[in-house]
Amino acid sequence: MNFIKKNGAGLLLCLVIAVPSWFLGQAVPVIGGPVFAILIGMVITLVLAKRDPFAPGINYTSKKILQAAVVFLGFGMNLTEILAKGRQSLPIILSTISASLIIAFILYKALKLRTNNAILVGVGSSICGGSAIAATAPVIDASDEEVAQSISVIFLFNVAAALIFPTLGAVLGLGNEGFGMFAGTAINDTSSVTAAASAWDGIHGSSTLETAAIVKMTRTLAIIPITLVLAIWRGRKEKNTEGPSFSLKRSLPFFVLFFVLASVATTVFQLPGEVTAPLKELSKFLIVMAMAAIGLNTNIVKLVKTGGKPIFTGFCCWMGIALVSLGMQHVLGIW
Repeated sequence: MNFIKKNGAGLLLCLVIAVPSWFLGQAVPVIGGPVFAILIGMVITLVLAKRDPFAPGINYTSKKILQAAVVFLGFGMNLTEILAKGRQSLPIILSTISASLIIAFILYKALKLRTNNAILVGVGSSICGGSAIAATAPVIDASDEEVAQSISVIFLFNVAAALIFPTLGAVLGLGNEGFGMFAGTAINDTSSVTAAASAWDGIHGSSTLETAAIVKMTRTLAIIPITLVLAIWRGRKEKNTEGPSFSLKRSLPFFVLFFVLASVATTVFQLPGEVTAPLKELSKFLIVMAMAAIGLNTNIVKLVKTGGKPIFTGFCCWMGIALVSLGMQHVLGIW
């Protein structure tokens, strides 16, 4: 009862934003529900006169609901099936992820970016956009403003890729398999991968969407090692500042372990689609709800003023991934 009294107003506000954002995301998948939720939240927070009654529930949603969303995301990942279908793309995926993270690190040093901004843009660009940012943000204790900024950067280049890549692929002379591999490894978010591959299929009368989707799901597996490595990195960093009393074991968030366990359970017990599909959809909705809370906690004016460096970092990561993807495909003879 105390929980509802304390958090109910904020939870309800986030839910009210999430429902229309979810449907808008379904109608315009190239933008997606999370982006709509952040934008609506940022607009509402400008006109919200009395914020205090909503604050606890908003903060709970941006932290705890986001972590729950990541756990449910694990039920959509059958490790054996994804690797069996996507192993051909593994060299390209590993190369593009490495390229993005290296570029993000170089620009973090050169531009004096905030550490969390560099990590979130690098991870979001290289793995799977909003889902990777959602999984990584609680691990590195990123602020809502940093999450909103990173999501916005990823969204910008998602839309650009969905619009440009089908024409670019045709100009480069990519075949159906080549474009499916290119879309799956070089576009950040699943919705934009789907949009680009569908556009290609519409133009060429092909069926590259399945290839692109499989490659994209294989990429998504990188969330597991990335979050674990970041948790260990943060733990060691805090150990150096807090002294020997700090426990590295405590630094590993439980939601990451539950995410891994959910993936393992889906794989080992071969959970059917009738079970995993609703959980995966629930995960997507909870992410939209969490992004609404993040939007409500974000100052849109400050976000725009400080967005130059993250946008440039996102652009460089995006270009680097695209070039490395095409280069690796050429080397491997997938064209």
